[in-house]
Amino acid sequence: MIFATVGTQLPFHRLLLALDTWAALNPSVQVVAQTGRTSASYNHMRTFPQMDQRQFAETVARARVVVAHAGMGTILTALETGKPLILMPRRADLGEHRNDHQIDTAAEMASLSNVTVAADTQALCTALNRAMSMPPVQAGRGADVAPPQLIEAVRSFIWADQYPQARP
Repeated sequence: MIFATVGTQLPFHRLLLALDTWAALNPSVQVVAQTGRTSASYNHMRTFPQMDQRQFAETVARARVVVAHAGMGTILTALETGKPLILMPRRADLGEHRNDHQIDTAAEMASLSNVTVAADTQALCTALNRAMSMPPVQAGRGADVAPPQLIEAVRSFIWADQYPQARP
């Protein structure tokens, strides 16, 4: 199963349409998406406007691949679970966000072993085909993807609004 999330604040039709296109070409693979508020409908994947934390965590745990905008909450979740993560950052020039901070975030995360960045539909479909051809990740593999200190620093910065002090 592939799980996609675009956050809950802004619609992200370009990513969802690309994923729906891939799902149409790969009907044997279940695709589930948290779409946020949108009036669009997608014919080849199961969609939810929003999931609660438990449903989100369970869906990520069942997923073989996670596809997302470059939101830090999803990136942290993928790091913790070790799931392959395909990021398609929102673009300000397409009206998908106020600025291009997601492009910068995705570029930084691209150095992680489980992260692939896709700029467009073709790159997303190529990344999905590659990810689905790989053996599934074993549960709990996340510990060797990113150091726990990095995960905690990012978590603190985002959720607790406390950035750890630099060590001398």
